[in-house]
Order: sequence, then C-alpha cells, then structure tokens
Amino acid sequence: MSVKFALSLKKPLHPAPISGNPNGLRLEGVNGTTVILIHGLTGAPNEMKYIAGFFHKKGYSVSCPRLANHGESLSVLKKTKWQECYQSVRQDFLKIKDRNPSETVFVSGLSMGALLALLLAEEFKDISAVSCLSPTLFYDGWNIPWSRHLLPLGYFTPLKHFFYFKEDSPYGIKNESIRQRIHKYFSNALLDDSASVSQFGCPYFPVTLLWELQLLVKHLTKKLPLIKTPVQIVQAKEDDMTSVKNAQFIYDRISSSSKEIVLLENSYHIITADQERAKVSRKMGEFFEKNVCEQPQAIFSEVSGGVVN
Repeated sequence: MSVKFALSLKKPLHPAPISGNPNGLRLEGVNGTTVILIHGLTGAPNEMKYIAGFFHKKGYSVSCPRLANHGESLSVLKKTKWQECYQSVRQDFLKIKDRNPSETVFVSGLSMGALLALLLAEEFKDISAVSCLSPTLFYDGWNIPWSRHLLPLGYFTPLKHFFYFKEDSPYGIKNESIRQRIHKYFSNALLDDSASVSQFGCPYFPVTLLWELQLLVKHLTKKLPLIKTPVQIVQAKEDDMTSVKNAQFIYDRISSSSKEIVLLENSYHIITADQERAKVSRKMGEFFEKNVCEQPQAIFSEVSGGVVN
C-alpha cells in the first residue's frame, strides 16, 4: 500500500456505475437453503461471483448483499460506519427469513465480510454454519508497508478525513492473469475515479474506514466467546494482507464445538477469486453439508501440495 493525502473530496466525481442489482446479487435455488456471501471492505459482490456460481449450481439460493455505500463515490463511502455495513447484512438475512422462516441459512464473508458473518451468527442462533474467508482483524501480512504505523496519527486526529491508502500489487491475488487485469485499473486510478469499482473494488482505502474496521474488531472480539455456531476459517499461508494469526485468533476464542481451520498453499488474500477458489468452494460446501446434521467436532484441516489432508 502507498499513502495518499487529499485536502477534500467535496463532491462525488465520476460515481461508480453499479452493474446489475444495486443492492447486490440474488440467485434463486431449489433446495430450500440459502448461502449469504459478504464481500470485503471497499470491495464488491463481484468478489464472491465464483463462489456464488458454485453453490447455485448445487441448488442453493445465493444472496450477495452490497454493503452500505459500496459502489458509491469515495466521498460517500469514506463516511460509512461499520454499523451501516452490518445492517446491510442483517437486513438481507431478515428478508430471507421473512420470505421463508424455515429456510436453512449459511453465511460466509471475505476479509471484513468474515467479521460481519460472525457478528450475524452471534445475533441469530438459527444460522446453520459460518465460513470465514481470509478474516481481517489486524493487517499483518507480508505486503503491509511500514506506513501502517502512521495509522494512529490518522485515527485520532482530523487527518483521518484526508488520508487514503492506495492498494499496490499484488492486490491480494497470486494468479498473474487476474492480477494484471486489476493492475491495469488500479495503477492508473485517481482518487476520485471509481469507474471499475463494481468489478475490481475500490483502489483506495480511506483511513476513516480502517478506523471503522478497528471499532468493529473491538466489538466483535467481545462477542467471540458467545458464538456457538459451527465455524470454518479458510486462509492462505501466503496471505499478503493478513497472516494466519487472524484465523487462529478466532478459532481460539469462539465456543463452537464444530470448528476448523483450512490453510491454503497457493493463494493470497482474495481467496474467492484466486488460484484455489475451486478448493475454497469445495471445502465450504463440505463444511456446510456436514453441519446441516450438527455433528460437533473440532478439526484442523490443511491443503498441502494440492492435496486436502
């Protein structure tokens, strides 16, 4: 990441075109079960497109809500509170239950979306299982720069309204062809240019949103011991944004009797779109199917050398 300072973004220049449903993605299935997929901070439902297709082909209904103000201009997005993002997910869940109270619901989220998924499971005990994908409680991956130490300066002063972090290569992606497509947009994107946000996510992280993430982490950490829902945590060993300590942190604190960590060998942070996305989908499906029957167990799984042990 690199740091950018801007005096103001007074008006929403070049607002992002939101492709498809501005509220996200909804695919109707046939098996009476819904999977809610939650994208990451400054991301888009498109991050979950492959996973959504995988489950829909298996008969599941799939819902990918767009988090509050995501897809809007940066001047709007940077004012978003974490509670607003959570409400986007919460309302999506309630709509599903209003439509069919007996619907089986699984929830999965990427990065910050994983934290929102856990928070939802703590509030609603009838969620059948959660899959946390690259959960982000603290940025400690190998590609996080020294400039992260400037964050407290931004958090606790008015400067937080003017500082932005711009994401640099590899953008959470190990797959070279995908990374090149992202680089073509991110490397030339201006601070107020969000033309391809719906496809690739926002190239800039407002410090105000990183502060909101810290507030969410603080809130969720207190809730983790209250979570008894089956929880799967999937993370890449080479995650460039967040280390596997994030996965272990959650695993050690939740009270779920059915829980597992799955480590990937050939991916970076955006595991829903990277090299092992098929493996991620398969492991999610196996965990969900197993926990429909609520079989309590604690497992540590590892993907090693392309073989699931």
